[in-house]
Amino acid sequence: MSSIKDLNMEQLTSYIMKLDKITPDLEAALLSDGRKGAEALLIKRRRMERLKQKEQERLERMLFEEKLLWKSGFKNIAGVDEAGRGPLAGPVVAAAVILAPDTGITGLNDSKKLTSEKRSLLYEEIVFKARAYGLGSATKSEIDRLNIHQATFLAMKRALKRLAFSPECILVDGFSIPETPFVQKAIIGGDSLSLSIAAASVLAKVARDMMMQELDKQYPGYGFARNMGYGTEEHRHALNRLGPCPEHRVSFRLKYD
Repeated sequence: MSSIKDLNMEQLTSYIMKLDKITPDLEAALLSDGRKGAEALLIKRRRMERLKQKEQERLERMLFEEKLLWKSGFKNIAGVDEAGRGPLAGPVVAAAVILAPDTGITGLNDSKKLTSEKRSLLYEEIVFKARAYGLGSATKSEIDRLNIHQATFLAMKRALKRLAFSPECILVDGFSIPETPFVQKAIIGGDSLSLSIAAASVLAKVARDMMMQELDKQYPGYGFARNMGYGTEEHRHALNRLGPCPEHRVSFRLKYD
């Protein structure tokens, strides 16, 4: 290409957006191009680069705990998290994820901070890029029998058992898992502070949502595909009208109104 002035704006936009980096000479050429669109394109590209840098810095901060452990000699660190502690119905689901040190997953965050569409996209990327991942759950009956706290630990242990290989250390969102053979560290709010835990939170949430969508087909009327078993107004009205189904957690002392 002899000059950016040889390109129309559509061609110039495509060219600029595909570049890995804007050189000082190219930046000067855009500023002196004379077309308003060229300067606006440069401003847009600068904004994109700032956002990209900010995202890279956020992801680096979320690897703080993992980096400490990697430097200490631990190679395979599993992040562990759950989804479904609070709903009135359905299972609690946990996931364990082992990421390689150089894994980059743009946009990965606590699943509660993401849209369902973004979670679904990240789910596929995590499964593809993870060194290993495992999913485990505890049923409604186990929740009622054990209590939700202990059932959550059970789901987490099952997720860890389903990893392709055992981790040397685990990072857990919230509370330490009792009676596990692994070195572990519990991090309150870990799904926002650890990339491995955030990955686990996304897998657990997406997997549980899919389970609830299936339960919606078995027990129509409660809106499980929309509320995922949480006590929304729609769900409470349905309970008042229909009463509990076999997937409702009776140990939660359900209140319909």
